[in-house]
Amino acid sequence: MTEKPNHLPERLALLADLNAARYIGEGLLTGKEDVPSIGLNKVTEPLPYAGASRAELEPVRDLVDDAMHVFGEGKPTAADAWLAPRLHATLRLSRREAADRRFWNYLALGVAPDYVVWRHMSESKKDSGELPKVAAARFSGPAYTQAFARLWWAAELFRDGSDYAPVETVCAHQDVFNTVLRLDVIDHRPTAQAMVRLIERATVGTGREINALGKTINASAATLMYDVIAPDSERDGRPLRAWIEAGEWAAAVPRRTLPEGPAEDGVPEASVAALVDLFANLFAEAPLRGRFAVDET
Repeated sequence: MTEKPNHLPERLALLADLNAARYIGEGLLTGKEDVPSIGLNKVTEPLPYAGASRAELEPVRDLVDDAMHVFGEGKPTAADAWLAPRLHATLRLSRREAADRRFWNYLALGVAPDYVVWRHMSESKKDSGELPKVAAARFSGPAYTQAFARLWWAAELFRDGSDYAPVETVCAHQDVFNTVLRLDVIDHRPTAQAMVRLIERATVGTGREINALGKTINASAATLMYDVIAPDSERDGRPLRAWIEAGEWAAAVPRRTLPEGPAEDGVPEASVAALVDLFANLFAEAPLRGRFAVDET
C-alpha cells in the first residue's frame, strides 16, 4: 500500500495541475507505488504566505496520521466527520485561498498520498477481475471530489459561525458530499443549516432521502427566493481575518473535542426555522422511489 512520503518539507506548497498529473499513475491509484516526493517538491511553488505558521506542513500531517490511527480498524468513511472540522481549523484559509486547486493537489500528493489511497480505495469486486483503485480526481479534481478540498468546503459551508457541530452531522452522510456539496444553493447559510436540522430530526436519513431533498431544494430555488424567505445576517469579514491571524499563536486543534472556527455571527434562527418547515413540506411531496410502496405480504 502507498506509504507516507519519505521527504516532507517544513512548509506546504502549491502544485499545478499539469505537474500533479505526472505523478498520478496506475501504480499510485492501485496503491502499489509511492509518490517520488523529492522530485515532486522540485516542481512546487511557494505559498503566498509561506512564512506564516499556518503554512507549516507538520500540523496537517499529524492530523492525517491521527485520523488513520483512530479510524484504521473501521470504515475509512467514518474519518470524514472527524477530520473535516479539524482540517478546516488547522489550515485557516480564506475562500479565495481554498479555491486554488494547486493547494489541494499538494496536500494529496506531497503531504498525504497514503491517506488518499487509504480513504478512497474502491472495494474489491470478486468477479470483475479489476483491481481496487482510487479515482484520479481524489488527488487532483473538483472541490466536491478531491480528497481534502471536499472536507474543507463541507466544513466551510456547513459550520454555523464558530460552531463545527453541524459539520459533524452532515459529514457522517456520504451523500452530502456526493450530491449536496455540488449545489450552488448550499452557499446560502440558512439553507445549509435547515438541511442539517432535517438530518438531525431524522426527517431525512438515508442516502436516497438526502439526495432527493437536495435535488428538490435546488430545483425549487429557481422559483422560491430563499434569501428573501430566510435572510442571512450580513457577513463581516473581520472575524475571519482575525481568526486567520490568530493562527500564528494558536495551539494544535483538539482531538477529543471540536475546535472553534471564526467568531462570526451564527445563522439567524428564524430563517433556519422558516426553511425547515418549507423544506419538510417540499420533501414530503418530492418523488422518492419506494416511499409509497404497499406491503402485500
